[in-house]
Amino acid sequence: MACGLAAGAVSAAVCNPADLVLVRMQADGRLPVAQRRGYAHAGEALLRITREEGLLALWRGTTPTVARAMVVASAQMSVYDFAKSALIAHASLPDTPVTHGVASLLAGGAAALSSTPFDVVKTRLQNQTARADGSMPYRGVWHCFATTARSEGLLALYKGLLATWARQAPLNTVRFIALEQLRKIL
Repeated sequence: MACGLAAGAVSAAVCNPADLVLVRMQADGRLPVAQRRGYAHAGEALLRITREEGLLALWRGTTPTVARAMVVASAQMSVYDFAKSALIAHASLPDTPVTHGVASLLAGGAAALSSTPFDVVKTRLQNQTARADGSMPYRGVWHCFATTARSEGLLALYKGLLATWARQAPLNTVRFIALEQLRKIL
């Protein structure tokens, strides 16, 4: 779990500018025409954000991005190892790619369940724009969590859960089966 927490934190902090650009470009089409940013490509988005909002704006939403990555990496790594061991020990399954695949699906489910609330908050923080008075809709991570839960209900924090699992399940299956095959080779 500790390795997953550390790996998630470092990778998310370094990659936050790319994540910010991804979130903004995906959300652009849903905005009214007058509010669209109209980035032509990721490079232009990085340059415009830096020029128009300052260099530090590239790290807007870093706290929930790091928290999410820590939760995901820790959940998927620990659940995979636990599930694989339990399947071998208690279900009498052999240590094969099929067992690794089943453990990977469980790890993907754990990653999706634990990360979706962070995804919702991260996306809202990264997409927020200043109001007319210059203030932002959310003051930070916990304010966004609380405001979302209070105004839309707790289940609003799980919007996209099935889509997240549909992405996490095959990703984890490929990742962990490849890891196990590399372990055998090395």
